[in-house]
Amino acid sequence: MEAKFQEQLTNADAKVILDTLPKRIQEALIARANEIEYPIEAVIEMAIASFLDTEALGFADCKPGRGQ
Repeated sequence: MEAKFQEQLTNADAKVILDTLPKRIQEALIARANEIEYPIEAVIEMAIASFLDTEALGFADCKPGRGQ
């Protein structure tokens, strides 16, 4: 089976990721998504990308090591 490349997380991907995180982190991500009125998958993507690159808005912008 060939892997399919995607530019963005899907809602299903976000659910899988959320389900593996501690409850307090799940709640914080969901609260942030509600606060800024963004889909949860976009908030998760931004959180991971900003961890890797402080200048990134999402995975497409991410260049690890640039923002440090």
